[in-house]
Amino acid sequence: LGQDNSLQCGSIEKKLGINASPTCVMHYNEAKGWLVGELNKGMKAMFIMMNGARLFVGVQGLGISEIAYQSALYYAKERLQGKATDSKNIADPIIVHPEIRKNLLHMKSLNEGIRALMMWVGSQFDIIKSSDDNKVKNNAENIIALMTPILKSFATDVGCESANLALQIYGGHGYIKDHGMEQLVRDARIAPIYEGTNGIQALDLVGRKMQRNDGEIIENFFSIINNYLNNLSTDKKLETIVKQFKKSFDELVFIANHLRSFNKNKINEINGTAVEFLQMFSYVSIGYIWLKLLIISIEKNNDNSNEFLKSKIATGKYYFNKVLPQTSFLKDHILSGASNYNDYKDEYFDSGFTL
Repeated sequence: LGQDNSLQCGSIEKKLGINASPTCVMHYNEAKGWLVGELNKGMKAMFIMMNGARLFVGVQGLGISEIAYQSALYYAKERLQGKATDSKNIADPIIVHPEIRKNLLHMKSLNEGIRALMMWVGSQFDIIKSSDDNKVKNNAENIIALMTPILKSFATDVGCESANLALQIYGGHGYIKDHGMEQLVRDARIAPIYEGTNGIQALDLVGRKMQRNDGEIIENFFSIINNYLNNLSTDKKLETIVKQFKKSFDELVFIANHLRSFNKNKINEINGTAVEFLQMFSYVSIGYIWLKLLIISIEKNNDNSNEFLKSKIATGKYYFNKVLPQTSFLKDHILSGASNYNDYKDEYFDSGFTL
């Protein structure tokens, strides 16, 4: 069979989490390799693989967030501590407390919105496979390209946030290993790092995606939302929600144009607010999908008898009232610029902790 190739495992890394995966230091020494594919085309092939992997990592983030929510919900229904203000019981399940309910609903509204957004992006792959119209295929490819850094970054950030919220709901029980919450927190933390850190994904959004073909990809996405809003016959039950969504969408369009107005001499200004722009874009993208979900739910629940649809409507309303308005803060943050940290002198970082 021939001589073995000269590679060996140098060590297995001791990691914070995902310890079922044996991350190794490999020594290849004088190992012989064989070229697969064309010479100098490997990097291009790798990025095709990486973009698919980034979407899968986004799904990991959602999966972590969902199991965190379900675990926290189960515990909140079982754990007796304190009682509701109007309760005559000795103790009530902690789900009666406003802070617990808020944290659970925060996780739920993000999970359902991100899942629906992922399904919409997934449907673009089906369009590419099934359509004979090159323009339709190109639009679907643009949506996937635009949403890849958003889903990878935002879903994994939410995964970490939900894992921490779930541990908080468990309280001291969450901090010990018996209930698995501390493992969720540890395992979730890799997702914003691997397959391209979330900061790099933000740079991809403001660099490649926003600037490509004079902003064609991002403008096409804005057109999809504008067309949807223009053809929307608003139910009176949704007037406030549509108003909030339009406000957040207008803020996103304004900030996108603001960042695109900078020339190459101000690249640090763009890069310095890239993460906040990605977050803003994510909230609005999820808001667009939530708006569609709410309209369908209200139409199908016209007799107000379907408990699942009533739950969907209530969850969506929370998203628009409590989550989506964060776009206003992010807008102000971006408009304040990046000079506070870009112009901060290097030696200042070392000062302040010595007398």
